[in-house]
Amino acid sequence: MTKRQLRTRLCDMLGIEYPIISAGMGPTLIGEPNGAPVELVVAVSEAGGLGVLGGAGFNLKELRAAICEIKARTSKPFGVDLLLPKDLPEGSMGADEMPLTEVLKLMPEKHRVWFAKIKEELGLPDTDLTVRTDTTTMRPKEAIEIVLDEKVPLFCAGLGNPGFMTAAAHSQGMKVLGITGNARNARRMAESGVDLVVAQGHEGGGHTGRVGTMALLPQAIDAAAPVPVLAAGGIGDGRGLAAALAMGCIGVWVGTRFLATHEGGAMELCKQRIVESADEDTRVSKLYTGKTSRASYTRFHDLWDQSGLESLPFPFQVLLASALLGGFIKAGRTEYIGGFAGQISGLIHEIKPAAEVVAEMVETAADILSKRLPQTVQVR
Repeated sequence: MTKRQLRTRLCDMLGIEYPIISAGMGPTLIGEPNGAPVELVVAVSEAGGLGVLGGAGFNLKELRAAICEIKARTSKPFGVDLLLPKDLPEGSMGADEMPLTEVLKLMPEKHRVWFAKIKEELGLPDTDLTVRTDTTTMRPKEAIEIVLDEKVPLFCAGLGNPGFMTAAAHSQGMKVLGITGNARNARRMAESGVDLVVAQGHEGGGHTGRVGTMALLPQAIDAAAPVPVLAAGGIGDGRGLAAALAMGCIGVWVGTRFLATHEGGAMELCKQRIVESADEDTRVSKLYTGKTSRASYTRFHDLWDQSGLESLPFPFQVLLASALLGGFIKAGRTEYIGGFAGQISGLIHEIKPAAEVVAEMVETAADILSKRLPQTVQVR
């Protein structure tokens, strides 16, 4: 059988076969496995797309080691995704570890009281989680230096505008990608010098905005022009890929569908939640990170909604949520355990190899687009 071809400008920009990028998904919380580990990156890149490492799940040494491992396992292009929060101290913060329970003592009293109340009511054990200060999220500028030093083909900012480092990246032969949930920010990112803008609709898993994908894409394309746009949010098969290309995007950024693969790094319980979900079985909340994010619905959402508390700033809300999640996991309270996931979960019914996901997306999209082919897409 002849191998299908599906090429756009994105393929030429990044040196890949298909206009499919797997999202750089970090862990939902401290102690949870990384959503986009080395194995997923290699599998997607080897299949003709471009895999992106979820760099938020590593400390600085681990980040470099993971990049080196990817290079050893594939010669294909790949990316690294980092979170770039605005409100962290400048410079090094040391490399000490602190027990998470000690860090919680530094939080507002009402949050500490609520944590203790839930812990007692549900009989949760103490967690043995630790907080490191040498993580890529706590020391983002040092993490960026590692990515630049390793000449990673594509740098992705899952949070924040990476425009400040585009000149340095371009000098290393790298491309830079930013993610936005509205047209105004798409324009700002484009003007800052990024090479690619991902427009992620409200449907998407993880951090998400307020505008739906179908409404966002044409507005983001117009706002970012001439910088090209990729679609994200609610895309999990070839129909979504074809729709994105037909609307003028040059590719797709896919998270939840790749999370629910053999190589996806989420806990098996979280993968199973995706498979068992209907389209309305996710929730948007500030529970996990202090910023709006979409995840599989669990009773943890109810606990937070009933608390009446305001979320803590990122990343401090992550620490509070992690402390409880660690207790839920140790106690086996699975009804409270979930992870980031998009509304496309209702379309996913099977955990399969990432390469199979890529092949099926290409096959379906090629069949659709070959019937009414935009001039910007080549299909055979």
